[in-house]
Amino acid sequence: MNDERKDGSAVATDGAREYLTFTLGDEEYGIDILKVQEIRGYDAVTKIANSPAFIKGVINMRGVIVPIIDMRLKFNLGQVEYNEFTVVIILNIDSRIVGLVVDGVSDVIALAGDRIRPAPEFGALLDTAYIDGLATLDDRMIIMVDIARLMTSQEMGLVEQVHEAVA
Repeated sequence: MNDERKDGSAVATDGAREYLTFTLGDEEYGIDILKVQEIRGYDAVTKIANSPAFIKGVINMRGVIVPIIDMRLKFNLGQVEYNEFTVVIILNIDSRIVGLVVDGVSDVIALAGDRIRPAPEFGALLDTAYIDGLATLDDRMIIMVDIARLMTSQEMGLVEQVHEAVA
């Protein structure tokens, strides 16, 4: 059961968890709201030599060097034009600060665990290790991403190396 706030957003009252939804191209993704520290506009980044293409660079955020990851490039969705709607979601994952560049932030939604269906198996064609499942909300299909698992994966361990090299 969800109650509605004055602004129309849902408040979880039945043990549901809240997720921040964002867009990449035509698709909508959801991540655990508890991992989100802040949302900010996209600013210029300092590029790091020899880093993977999906690592756009780093920013200095109040004295903390934050690696910035372009999720379009990470998920092989092609290049994007950065504009006034492009945002960076700043995450705090196990005391590690990371920024995700996304096309836009959609909403905060509350979902009970039974509303998230397992991702279908695609075999070797598609790595679904970072997908918690798929949720449907009205006529929207939301891809639920385990952002902590993605950011702490061996492949993303490069983020830690970039962070240490700059600090």
